[in-house]
Amino acid sequence: MDTVWHSLRLFRYVLRYFGPGWIIFRVWYAFKKRISTLSSTPRIESRAFHPLDSYLTDPSLAVPETYLDHRRLQAPRFFFSPDLRASYSDYFAHWDTDENNSVAEADRIVQGEFRYFSASWIPAGIPPKWHTNPFTKEHAPPDRHWTRIDDFSYGDIKAIWEISRFGFVYTLVRAYWRTGDKRYPEVFWTLLESWHDENPPLQGPNWKCGQETSFRVMAWCFGLYGFLNSDATSPARVHKLAGMIAVSGERIASDIDYARSQQNNHIISEGMGLWTIGILFPEFKQAGRWLDQGSRVLESSGENLIYDDGAFVQHSLNYHRLMLHDYVWAYRLGSLNGKSLSDSLLMRLERAGALLYQLQDKSSGHVPRYGQNDGTLILPLNDCDYQDFRPVIQSIQYLCKKTRCYPPGLWDEDLLWLWGPEALSTPEAVLERSDLQSDLSGYYVLRASDGFLFTRCGHCKHRPGQADTLHADIWWRGQNIAIDPGTFSYNAPNPWGNPLAHTAYHNTVTVDDLDQMDRMKRFMWLPWLRGTKLQFTRSSGGVLVYWEGYHDGYWRLKPPVHHHRGIARLGDETWLIMDRLQSRESHTYRLHWLLEDFPYDWDGTGRLNLETSQGMYTINMAVLSGVSSSSLVHVDPNTPRGWQAPYYYSRKPAISVDLVQESCETWFWTLFSPLDTVVTHEEHSLTIKTNLWTAEVSPGMDEKVPLIRRITIDGSHKDN
Repeated sequence: MDTVWHSLRLFRYVLRYFGPGWIIFRVWYAFKKRISTLSSTPRIESRAFHPLDSYLTDPSLAVPETYLDHRRLQAPRFFFSPDLRASYSDYFAHWDTDENNSVAEADRIVQGEFRYFSASWIPAGIPPKWHTNPFTKEHAPPDRHWTRIDDFSYGDIKAIWEISRFGFVYTLVRAYWRTGDKRYPEVFWTLLESWHDENPPLQGPNWKCGQETSFRVMAWCFGLYGFLNSDATSPARVHKLAGMIAVSGERIASDIDYARSQQNNHIISEGMGLWTIGILFPEFKQAGRWLDQGSRVLESSGENLIYDDGAFVQHSLNYHRLMLHDYVWAYRLGSLNGKSLSDSLLMRLERAGALLYQLQDKSSGHVPRYGQNDGTLILPLNDCDYQDFRPVIQSIQYLCKKTRCYPPGLWDEDLLWLWGPEALSTPEAVLERSDLQSDLSGYYVLRASDGFLFTRCGHCKHRPGQADTLHADIWWRGQNIAIDPGTFSYNAPNPWGNPLAHTAYHNTVTVDDLDQMDRMKRFMWLPWLRGTKLQFTRSSGGVLVYWEGYHDGYWRLKPPVHHHRGIARLGDETWLIMDRLQSRESHTYRLHWLLEDFPYDWDGTGRLNLETSQGMYTINMAVLSGVSSSSLVHVDPNTPRGWQAPYYYSRKPAISVDLVQESCETWFWTLFSPLDTVVTHEEHSLTIKTNLWTAEVSPGMDEKVPLIRRITIDGSHKDN
């Protein structure tokens, strides 16, 4: 009975949020897979790559030597000309140091070490085992058609896909252009030939995803042009690669309707893949059709999936970067070859880049790890860390404005590869960061003199990836104090199968240990909640900033629970967060904060001192009235509590502190400050004293007034 009830609820919610058309398509798609329609064409049934001449409009190009001459003399333009390698060396010298060295990384690749998800170096060998998860040693069948390979039967399939994205090619090309070392193109072609032999068309896990195929095509094209003039680039090898790219185009086009139904990064990436093949391989019979299809997909997806305020549909900042990289690649490649995308789409990308800039820490270049964070970085063209978003923002700024928004640095190497040396001499147009209010997507930033607070409180217009509304990130002097836990793995052994998406691991409040939404399936949260901003104001003197919002995630309980959160900035860098939860019956309310792994001193009752590299930082937390209990966990060996995942499939310690109260109504307050603070509180007031100022805070006990009704601050800062 429980299973039937669950299925009925799921159907009702899916019908409500996705619509009947989406349901009909998914039923039809499942039926098509079951009867093997997707694998019914002769090409897809084949277990060997077809001769290149079957894809070419001009059969004379099928001779390997002729085809290589064609690629060298008549191929469409790429981001760089292979003939310019020697002239780039002076530019590389600006960025290369002992700490930033693509050559050292390329040497590790030559030795058979590969970096997974921008973090973990693993000795996988030359060639690697293309169908094996290197973390768990689980092995997917290489000789089974991709439609018959389950996503979750072989551990985290992303760990198998990662090396088959060929992301290491960018490092090899960057190292080769710096040194001319013949080992780098040789290892590229050796790995390509191995992949060709071990991954026959559409067989095995590495053909399962059209987006993965598109990323692989990008990397193969980068390697083709980057190594085109090397001794290792033989006619037979280029001939073989062209055939692999042709069948990749067939794979993407054959199943793109599924990507379209996802309404996320998949459809954009697959449109980019078809666009790329259509532009760079006009000699293919299907090139014109793929180019047109890619163009339509890129235009419609940008219109539908990038919100008017620049936010991306998935509410994930890493997927936001992925989307921007797709479009940077597509726009630049098109402009080089007389194939344009629309100005209206470019305006959306400009807003998307500007939004990301406003969410960024100015000194580190990092952004909150908000949303699913799966380790994807499809254009690693520099020595910046995976968490540094300056390269993509700089690229978008140049694409849209032909200016740079950062001073010269490692992030400029992207400009060199994508636009050439002339991009490095363009003027710097410094953009100001300020408080951000994006009501459409629900992104809010409250800026301080040397930090900021980020929160999200918006309606779910598309499928949410996490249950984390009202989560708050706090940054100070380039350090992420209150952190998002990140994403460890979408499918790992318990308890690590995507647990960090749950409400309990974020910086917000849970009710009765429930999520804000029910996790109906692995990637489906229902019913979609609605978050609403109530107030965002700044005092006349600018010393005080106040934001307030709420969400309806716990209204599904009987009787419902109302959660309001108020956030106030006091002075330069002190943050007061107040949470009110109300219901007609008693509930267990749990306020949780996840903090960066600094040395700490915990008094056991609600005061925590952090010893950061920039100085002491203090957190105080309590309830306004009644009895509460608190706990601190630093690395729980049995649960994900006390952990963070700054990179996919990589975890490190964190500090988890919570405060729990059972009541009908609860008022939590938390104070974050780099100042030494003393807080006294009564049921209807808080007094906060520092060596610089004193603040009097009056909560709004009536539901009709703001959560924090009044703040008065005196001393070196004076305002109200």
